Amino acid sequence: MPVKRKSRGRRKGDKGSEGMVQCDNCGAFVPRSKITRVTRRVSLVSGDLARELKKQGVYIAESVVTKNLCVSCAIHYGVLKVRARDERKRSAAF
Repeated sequence: MPVKRKSRGRRKGDKGSEGMVQCDNCGAFVPRSKITRVTRRVSLVSGDLARELKKQGVYIAESVVTKNLCVSCAIHYGVLKVRARDERKRSAAF
């Protein structure tokens, strides 16, 4: 049977089965090795107000948001790119 990717889209190796994680966007249950973690810093203040406060020398707190995305959601949001067929087989995406 032909294989699309050398790692079959996962990075678990010979570990056997592993835990499932829920995608934060669509709610799909995906194996832990197939999930894409995205960490972003989110400001609690809007952009215009933040610029004005920085001019005055005020410290603006930012919260860190970590999301677990399945492959289809990561491609939809531009976190992962679709690669050419020969690139897919050469190396793992992660």
